[in-house]
Amino acid sequence: MQLDGERTIQAPREDVWRALNDPEVLQACILGCDSLERVNDSEFNAVVTAKFGPVKAKFKAAIELQDLDPPNSYRLSGEGKGGVAGFAKGGAHVRLQEAGDATVLSYDADMQVGGKLAQVGSRLVGGTTNKIINEFFSRFEEQLNPSGE
Repeated sequence: MQLDGERTIQAPREDVWRALNDPEVLQACILGCDSLERVNDSEFNAVVTAKFGPVKAKFKAAIELQDLDPPNSYRLSGEGKGGVAGFAKGGAHVRLQEAGDATVLSYDADMQVGGKLAQVGSRLVGGTTNKIINEFFSRFEEQLNPSGE
């Protein structure tokens, strides 16, 4: 499954970069994130509870950041294992561009699922994934601009 998009975030690029690399901010932004911890400068471990139609599971994920170019871009790759529910793995390229006082965040990603997740169908998984992405960006902007400025 391919995903891509672009969001304008009302914050300077350096602030957006810092927030994208802050485990506390990310945990608050990821729907169903039970924990997110930094292993080292380029690796994180997370536990996320997600529901895709009738399939609900707790995924243990390992995420690695690559090709770091602060505060411009990075690639990330990860895999989450949800026991009998299956797995999800993929990667993304995230880019930040200044746009006046704001930052344009663009991403292109690919994701594969297996196990029961693959059985519920790509439309359902895709729809849920888009909901998770939209919720992430709403929460992310709230973290950067708590007063709604």
